[in-house]
Amino acid sequence: MTAAEPGAGAPGGLVGAELLDAWPLLDREEKVEGFRLLSPAEAEDFFLGLDALAQADLLAGLPPAERQIWMRQLAPDDAADLLQTLSEDQRGAYLALLDERARKEVVALLAYAEDDAGGLMSPRFVRVRPDMSVDEAIAYLRRQARERVETIYYVYVLDGAQRLLGVVSFRELFAAQPGLTVRDVMHAEPVRVLADLDQESVSQVIADHDLAAVPVVDREGRMQGIVTVDDIVDVVREEATEDIQKIGGTVALEAPYLHVGLLAMVGKRLPWLSVLFVGQFLTTAAMSYFEGEMARALVLAVFIPLIISSGGNSGAQASTLVIRAMGMGEVRLRDWWRVLQRELGVGLVLGLVLGAIGLARVLLWPAGSAQTQKHELLLAITVATSLVWIVLWGAIVGAMLPFLLRRLGFDPASASAPFVATLSDVTGIVIYFSVATVLLTGTLL
Repeated sequence: MTAAEPGAGAPGGLVGAELLDAWPLLDREEKVEGFRLLSPAEAEDFFLGLDALAQADLLAGLPPAERQIWMRQLAPDDAADLLQTLSEDQRGAYLALLDERARKEVVALLAYAEDDAGGLMSPRFVRVRPDMSVDEAIAYLRRQARERVETIYYVYVLDGAQRLLGVVSFRELFAAQPGLTVRDVMHAEPVRVLADLDQESVSQVIADHDLAAVPVVDREGRMQGIVTVDDIVDVVREEATEDIQKIGGTVALEAPYLHVGLLAMVGKRLPWLSVLFVGQFLTTAAMSYFEGEMARALVLAVFIPLIISSGGNSGAQASTLVIRAMGMGEVRLRDWWRVLQRELGVGLVLGLVLGAIGLARVLLWPAGSAQTQKHELLLAITVATSLVWIVLWGAIVGAMLPFLLRRLGFDPASASAPFVATLSDVTGIVIYFSVATVLLTGTLL
């Protein structure tokens, strides 16, 4: 592979981090041109720092000889991630670029679901036998370190059937007395995860136990590989991005924003937008039901946006906080009653504060006819009372909907802010006009 001096002749003087910043805006030919102008060391760091989709896009623009060089730079788990971005008929050609050992490892990884521990793990880890002396284990560790293992922070102790017996850290092994065996210094029954455990749960295990890597085993306890914390960083970012997109009321994008085509983007956003639009039919139906009340006291319509937006905003806040707490493992299904109690208190206080603001709004800035202004205190009490109940109701709906979705087996992030707001709009109209009917009958109604 040819490479120029850093920055020499690169488009716009782009090198390293600058090229990475401009990457989404460049077409494939420009990407290849900029990449080739990096020094060998910069090019390696740059390529390995790209996500799988960007790596595949770059390799597609390179000739076969260069493509092979860069495919062989990838660890087996990273190569498997890249292959999963390709179509079935493309995978064979890219697999053929790997050496025999790497090819077998990657094929084994592709047998696992992409979002499971098996799909994340690297099969290259440091292993020793329990009956080795400490000195023998250290010598064996040196030999394994030359084979580009994923990490040597942890040394895994396996029996003859490759079952995981224990783990010892690199530091503990070097600090141990030479006469001891690995069995004497290892930690028996280490934390482990099954190969079919989903990636979100794997990330939670690593976070809970503060691990740099976690071993992956099959149902019989045979060790298959390790998932490292750098793999989990990508998972957490991916999961957080997906949840944010869902909370925003769209189907999760499977590629960077600028890489998603027009029709694909419409397809991602239209379903929820249509559902929310149809949901607003209920709002119009509720307003039609109270059409008589609005006709007799048109001033009630003036405060509709203020009333229903407060409920929607309260619900959106509650749902966002609960969804994030669920994602971080801070809240579980069994905690629904504690969350409900908390939101009852928070929602009531928020409602009282907004109700007081609404009361001041009506009294200090009267609206409507002289007849209306005669009953402005009663109108102000109506608005304030409605705000208390609507904000409280929005907080309850927003907090409980994620629990309901989780209980039914759906992603709680589907309880998006727009969905909660739409639901709060419908119920807000009903609450507002019900309160108005009770308080204003015989005066404005």
